[in-house]
Amino acid sequence: MSRTLARLRAATGDPLLVRAGRGLVPTPHAAALRDRVRNLASETRAVLGPAGRKLDFATLNRTFTIRANDGFVEALAARLIVAVASQAPKVRLHFAPKPDKDVRPLREGLIDLEVGVMGESAPEVRVQTLFRDRFVGVVHKGHSLLASGQITAKRYASCDHVVVSRRGHPTGPVDDALHAVGLGRTVVAVVSSFSAALAAERRRASTARS
Repeated sequence: MSRTLARLRAATGDPLLVRAGRGLVPTPHAAALRDRVRNLASETRAVLGPAGRKLDFATLNRTFTIRANDGFVEALAARLIVAVASQAPKVRLHFAPKPDKDVRPLREGLIDLEVGVMGESAPEVRVQTLFRDRFVGVVHKGHSLLASGQITAKRYASCDHVVVSRRGHPTGPVDDALHAVGLGRTVVAVVSSFSAALAAERRRASTARS
């Protein structure tokens, strides 16, 4: 390893790795080369791999990591598992949490597929639109908002709200839209998933009635 590193240092004219405490950290030049080298290695494997090799889904044995939010997992994971099992019975799906929009785990091969709104992309990342999401409001049975009459922005804003935000933000696009018409809403709780929001609202409604 030391000889290989010495040859790389001689070829690039950069130390590449330097001491930091008891370990080694990449230099800025090494960090800049990292993504380019990864892409080059991937292209090299593709060029030098066997020609005409056909993937056999029936014998494929590996785990694919999919990063997605709770809403996707709850709504579509079961159907995806059934579909994969019918074509590739030895394949396992690992659904990893999606705490942010960072594309780095995808670029570094830590995950195989990311589902959701992405942040900054990269040339080697392939993106395809699967569906368009939308906001959904949920109230418990018998809520005053369901009384006779049209659900207007004013009536909606007058209610207490449980907001879903993985980052813990109490405001978002809905609040921007309300502010544009001179309205604001009261957020009583912020939770990280839709299932948690539904559970909180059910418990709150049950407590209020008891």
